[in-house]
Amino acid sequence: MEKDERIASQINKLEEKFKNSGQDVSSYLDGLLYQRYLTYWDYIHLDTLLSLQVPRTYFPDEEIFIMYHQITELYFKLILHELKQLVDDKSQDLDFFIERTTRINSYYQALVTSFGIMIKGMEKEQFLRYRMALLPASGFQSVQYRMIELYATPMENLVHHTERTHFSEEHTVEELYEHIYWKKGATDLQSGEKTLTLKQFEYRYTPRLIRIAKQVKGRTLYHKFKALPEASRNNPQLIDALKKLDHNANINWPLVHMGSAYRYLDRENGAVNATGGTNWKDFLPPSFQKIIFFPTLHTKEELDNWGKHWVEHTFSPLHNQK
Repeated sequence: MEKDERIASQINKLEEKFKNSGQDVSSYLDGLLYQRYLTYWDYIHLDTLLSLQVPRTYFPDEEIFIMYHQITELYFKLILHELKQLVDDKSQDLDFFIERTTRINSYYQALVTSFGIMIKGMEKEQFLRYRMALLPASGFQSVQYRMIELYATPMENLVHHTERTHFSEEHTVEELYEHIYWKKGATDLQSGEKTLTLKQFEYRYTPRLIRIAKQVKGRTLYHKFKALPEASRNNPQLIDALKKLDHNANINWPLVHMGSAYRYLDRENGAVNATGGTNWKDFLPPSFQKIIFFPTLHTKEELDNWGKHWVEHTFSPLHNQK
């Protein structure tokens, strides 16, 4: 009897749910009868996923290179998934803020700890050969990485550090975008002009990035944090999570790239150029860029020494192993 009542209750709820669709619930129940059983491989589109690795050369390790970058982009998508929830949330719920920020940190930590695949997981000679078939493509062209920055912090915090004091939230998105830090990382090493890598990226993604920057203006993750009640803003767990996010995104992640770049591109007689022509030795070090999402959460000493502790204790051993 109890089971019959539960089923009747569920049918009533389904009728309520579908009454505005123009179909009665019996039509949807018929659909369930005709529908195939769901399989794991269909649900995650496994065959499609495994067909997305298309090497440009015959070197076996190129497939590792492709897959790792695809995995990285999926993690970036997860980070953006959480950031969008935080930016869109109007509840100012402290637990929600901490939980989502903690999730983002877990994604970054997975990326950082897995980068050994790139540092030690490929033959150097294979990499130096197949990379020439990838020109002018570059990881610099990851638009999701730029989107993460726009969702996390006001654009004035992303202006190149040599010009940052001249800009504020009073400037337009377009003005700030023209002086964003990463553009200086994709200038031709000889002429100082924009590389083809940057020109390609700007042509494809500038309208989208400008649109996102306008959508989140005044309500980035940093803005959302500052709008919390004072008791929530002073919560040690939240502060710790946000500081870890700053370190993960703006110190740990760039510097594991430095480890990989030194492993494959550094030479005693001079560094090999990156595939996109980016000046990676000047662009990747966090102590050079000083990109900080939440500057008021860090002490003056921490800001002055941004990234240096990581270099001394983590990067040096990597450099000695090349």
